[in-house]
Amino acid sequence: MDGQNYLNKISQEARPVKKSGGFMKSPLFFGLIGAVVAMILIIVIGSSLGGGETINEQSISLKYYIDGVTEVIDEYQDYVKSPKLRSSSASLGSILSNTSKDLTNFLTDTYGFKDDSKSYPKLRETAELSRDALMDDLFNAKIGGTLDRIYAHKMAYEIELIMEEESDIYDKTPNETLKSLLETSYNSLENLYKDFDDFSESK
Repeated sequence: MDGQNYLNKISQEARPVKKSGGFMKSPLFFGLIGAVVAMILIIVIGSSLGGGETINEQSISLKYYIDGVTEVIDEYQDYVKSPKLRSSSASLGSILSNTSKDLTNFLTDTYGFKDDSKSYPKLRETAELSRDALMDDLFNAKIGGTLDRIYAHKMAYEIELIMEEESDIYDKTPNETLKSLLETSYNSLENLYKDFDDFSESK
C-alpha cells in the first residue's frame, strides 16, 4: 500500500458516520416531547383537582349537604341527654334550615333551580353519602353510650366544613345577594361553634 492510499484509508476511518433521522432522533426532540406531555398532564390534573364546579353547582352542593346534616340533627337530637347540648343542637338545626331555604330561593330565582330527585344526581348522591356516614357514626355512639360526646364532636366538625364551603363560595361569587345570605349563615355558625367544640359531659 503506497503512502497516498494509506492516508486516504485513515481519512475515511476517521470521518464521522452520518446519522439518519436528524432532529427527530436527537435527545433535544425527545426532551421537548417529554416537556409537552408533562404540561398536558399538569393541566388535566389541575382541572380535575379544581373540581370545575360553577358557583351554581357549588351552591347546590352546599344546600344538599346542609339538608343532610339537618336530617341527622332531626334524627338524633332527641337522644342527646345534655339539655345545653340539645339546645345548641336546636339552634344549629334552625340556622341550617334557614340557610337551606335562603339558598333554595336564591338558586330558584337566579338559576331556575328545581329541588327534585331527578336533578343534579351526582351532587345529591355525594351529600347523601356524607349524611349516611354521619348517621352511622352517631348510631354506633348511641348504642355505645357515648352519643353526647360524639354528637358534639361531629357537629363541631360539620360546622367547620359548612363554614369553609360558605367562605369559599363567598370569595368566588360577585353576587351580593348570595354573599349576604352566606355571611349571615357564617356568622351564626361561628357564634354557635364553641358550644359544640367546648362541650364536656363533666360540665
